[in-house]
Amino acid sequence: MYAVIRTGGKQYRVAEGDTLKVEKIAAEAGASLELDQLLMVADGEDIKVGKPYLNGGKVTATIKSHGRGKKIRIIKFRRRKHYLKRQGHRQGFTELEITGINAG
Repeated sequence: MYAVIRTGGKQYRVAEGDTLKVEKIAAEAGASLELDQLLMVADGEDIKVGKPYLNGGKVTATIKSHGRGKKIRIIKFRRRKHYLKRQGHRQGFTELEITGINAG
């Protein structure tokens, strides 16, 4: 059984027991979380698709940890103009462990 959920503006295909990194969620590590923006649930040949979300469907997850991703470097450069600008960015993430899928 797997589901397609939406969180942080992105869509993820998850199954029970999966671990994934999503956009940072403001909650304590170890807390339980319900993701109710469920787009699709598939259990073998039985597939349910929402319009846009499934009513009554939810995915439960546990927050394992918070962290920051790998640093990316942004460089703006204009040739022959003595212009060079450097900037770095590290995106925050939350690591989730999927504990259950309820199709509703």
